[in-house]
Amino acid sequence: MVSQPRVLVVDDEESVRDAFADALEDLPYKVETVSGGEEALAKVKSSPADLIFLDLKMPEMDGVEVLHHIREMDKTVPIYIVTAFHGEFLERLQAAEEAGLAFQLLHKPIGQEAIRKVARGVLAAA
Repeated sequence: MVSQPRVLVVDDEESVRDAFADALEDLPYKVETVSGGEEALAKVKSSPADLIFLDLKMPEMDGVEVLHHIREMDKTVPIYIVTAFHGEFLERLQAAEEAGLAFQLLHKPIGQEAIRKVARGVLAAA
């Protein structure tokens, strides 16, 4: 039996996590949501994801820090940083990219069809 591709959604706002879960609920993926960086790292360590949607602006540990830690554990999982605040983090994102930390950037607000399109595109081969 082939296991379902795993999608991890990391966002401190419950409404955003719910929107991602709603967008992906009819697709054949196991969707898990967490509210912060520490939870995300624990989840990636215990059950690796096939796709991660990662918020950038979160309390305690922001998305750039989480990206660094995830890349130490998994260099290949597709990570989509989803934010309305990319300008505020631009220098750090550029530094992460220059350091070879692969990610894609999606701008909030992102619609459900766009979420599904990204997931289908990334996970088609999973």
